[in-house]
This record gives sequence, C-alpha cells and structure tokens, in this order.
Amino acid sequence: MRHRKGFNHLGRTKPHREAMFANMASSLILHKRIQTTIAKAKALRTYVEPLITKSKSDTTHSRRVVFSYLKNKYAVSELFREVSPKIAERPGGYTRILKTGSRLGDNAELCIIELVDYNENLLSAIEDKKPKRSRTRRGSKGSSETPKEVPETQVVEKEELKTEPEVIKTDEPLKAEETEDVKVEKESDKKI
Repeated sequence: MRHRKGFNHLGRTKPHREAMFANMASSLILHKRIQTTIAKAKALRTYVEPLITKSKSDTTHSRRVVFSYLKNKYAVSELFREVSPKIAERPGGYTRILKTGSRLGDNAELCIIELVDYNENLLSAIEDKKPKRSRTRRGSKGSSETPKEVPETQVVEKEELKTEPEVIKTDEPLKAEETEDVKVEKESDKKI
C-alpha cells in the first residue's frame, strides 16, 4: 500500500530513482539548466532545493552531507563556490520550471528546469521594466513621479479655441441690414 506517500515513484525502484536524481541534480548544478519531463522536474525540485539550502553554510559537515546525495565532487565544489554566494539572499525557490511542449516520440510533456539566478534573459527583462506607479482615485497623491508638463502644442490649441467668436442668442429683432439679406435669400428661393 502507498497510503499518504506524497512523492512520485516515476516507475523506478528506490536505488534507480536516487541515482537518477543524483545525476540530474549534478547536471543542473553544473550546467544551470537541463531539459526533462515535467514529472521528473517536479520530483527533482524537491531533491535539489534542500541541497542548495544546505550549501548556504559552507562547513565540512554540510559539504559531506551534500556529497552523500550528489556523489559528484565537481558538482559539490561548483555548488559551494559559485551557486551558494549568488543565492545567499534568496529565502527559497531556487529553481524554475518552464514548459516547452510535447516530445514527438511519446508525447511526454517536456520542460526546462533551471536555477533562477542564472537566467540572464529574464534578469535583464526585470531590470528594464519600468517602476510600477501606485494609482489612487485622487490623482497624483501616492504616485512616485511628478506630474508631466503639458506640451506647448496643446496650450496653443486651447488659446485658439478661446479666440473664436462666441455666438450670443438674444430675443432682439433683426437689424435692417440683416433683414434685407434674409429677404434676398427668400426671393432667390422662390425663383427656383
């Protein structure tokens, strides 16, 4: 029975599974990203993240514990020399899983699992992103930037609108000149 066993056996025996995780974790640490199936990546994440956390304290004991899992001295030295200083401030979540589609042969869902602090494309995209402004109902209160100045072209257009003649409606009778124009227009309408 497998009651309340919350890990994926991946169709392998325990020694086979542990050897596979040791190889995959070593490759992940050495190459910073590997391509695998989603099921293996999720299982690998639970295997490698405690080891990365253990590498934050560089002691002989922690090196021996990590070596007992990885069984690769080059991966252990890379983990303690290169990876652990870079992730020292991060409280967890050292890996990222990016889905890439399906494999042609057996239609297995593939993904890339990578160390978060080593993806240069995403790190540069985050730095290029504009700072987020807070918005309130009352306008600029709470926003970090000063309001932008109005361009001169918009000011000129507003001044032009003000100089147009205004139409005033009155109940006064039309003057003599205006009545003649109206009569001429009415006579021309009758001729047609």
